[in-house]
Formats: sequence, structure tokens, C-alpha cells
Amino acid sequence: AAGARAVPDGAAPRPAKGDTPAAAGRRARVAHLLERLSAAGTRWLDTGVGRHVVAEEDRRMLEQCGYVDARSRGLFLSARIVGALVVPVLFVAFVGPHLQGGRWVLGFVLAFVTGFMLPKAYVRRRAGKRCQAVVDELPLLVDMLRLLQGVGLSLDQSIQVVTNDFRGMMPVLSSEMGIAQRQFAAGRTREQSLQRLASGYDNEDLRAIVRLMIQVDKHGGAVQEPLKQFGDRLREARRAMLRERIGRLTVKMTGVMILTLLPALLIVTAGPGMISVLRALSMAHQ
Repeated sequence: AAGARAVPDGAAPRPAKGDTPAAAGRRARVAHLLERLSAAGTRWLDTGVGRHVVAEEDRRMLEQCGYVDARSRGLFLSARIVGALVVPVLFVAFVGPHLQGGRWVLGFVLAFVTGFMLPKAYVRRRAGKRCQAVVDELPLLVDMLRLLQGVGLSLDQSIQVVTNDFRGMMPVLSSEMGIAQRQFAAGRTREQSLQRLASGYDNEDLRAIVRLMIQVDKHGGAVQEPLKQFGDRLREARRAMLRERIGRLTVKMTGVMILTLLPALLIVTAGPGMISVLRALSMAHQ
């Protein structure tokens, strides 16, 4: 999806620096294929089949992955259909000749379901990673907004700095802020542009930050102290979460130590005594 979004309609992809002509040609062919799949899928998005293949849950996960345009959803639809066709064909070609009867039918059905669900599994995994990244990056975002607001920058300038200069430190939130900033520049209100960020990640702390930003944009006011208190609360919640993880890890390590160290400890401590008892019993029999 990222490859399809990176190439404008009708434009050839620019070769990366240092690419050989063969590598550039392969990249252009792949980009062209992705573009065609994306265009084909986009035409089916609003049909009955498209709404079933790319359900509301899938659209939500795609947005959590940062794929917000219709072309990405079209590519996802095409990927699911292609997977549902290609994986069964591979099954018939390589595994099918070794199976017969009910096993063949079951294997074919499993291959179809696997091919259809593989793109969704990838998207779900990526969305989960990005949701966790939002949790990790949120305290840093609060601190940066507090710092930028403290030196006199406006909210628009603060978001622009976060988007442009802190992409390496906050890759997920900076990209989301960039999307919101582009939507705001295209004519949406600040509340409308930040709505997807507030509702897309199921994070109450992120919603609170978005509400605060909307309030500052509408009414102004000093936000350094609220942001400081909010950042302290986030850090305290994170410390509590880490303590909880450490507590669970201690319990798990106790089980591991019982399974691994206790047998060796019993052999070392009770082994000589057992050997002495066995020797005494053998001498008594003699």
C-alpha cells in the first residue's frame, strides 16, 4: 500500500540513489503492478463485494496503519482477492496431488481461507504495533508540545515542528500529525482534521490531548501547566504498568526456576545421601 501511495497516477517512480538500471526497472514494474491492483480494487470498494471484503473493521485497521486514502483500501481489496486465488492454485499444484478425497477438499478450503486472510493478518499485526507505538510516544509528544508552546509557538507551528523535525523520535504520531495538518491545510477545521487521530487508536489519553489541542485552537490560553500535569500522569501510569509487568515476570521466573533449578538442587543436596542409603542397603543384603 505504501508503494502504491508513493507513486502519483500516471507517473513513473523515481529511481533511488545508487540503483542500477535493472533494479530501477524492477522497482518500476512492481510499482506499476501495485498501481494497477490499487486502481482495480478502488473501483470495487463501493460495491456489495467491496463492502464485504473490506469491512468497516478492515478500514479502521488500515487507518491505524496510516493507510488513509482510497487507493490503499483498493490495494487491500485486490490483495485479499489475489491471495484467495493464488494460494489455492499453489495448493493444487504442489500439495493436491498427494491428497485425495476429503483431505483434498479440506486442504483446498484451508488454502482459500489462508490466502484470503493473509493480508488482514498483516494489517492487524501492523496496526497493533502502531497502537503500541502511540502509547510509547505519547509522553514525548506531550513534553514536546509543552516545550514548543512554552517558547511562544502557536499550535499550528508546534504541530508543524513535530511533523517535520521529530519524525525519527515519534514516527507514528508525527505521521499522524502530518496527515491532520494536511487535512487542515486543505480546508477542514482543526477539530475535523484531528478527529481521526482521536478516534482511530482507542486511546483515552490521546483523545484527551486532542481535546486539549482543539480547545487551545478555539479559545487560546496557557497550556503549559495542564500539559505538565498530563505528562506527569502519563509517566506515573507508565511506571505503574512497568511495575505490573515486573510483578508478572517475577511469577513467571519462579515457575522457570522451579522447573530448571529445583531438580539440579535436589540432585546436588539429596544425591549423596541417597547413594549412601543405597550402599548401606546393598551391604546389608550381602
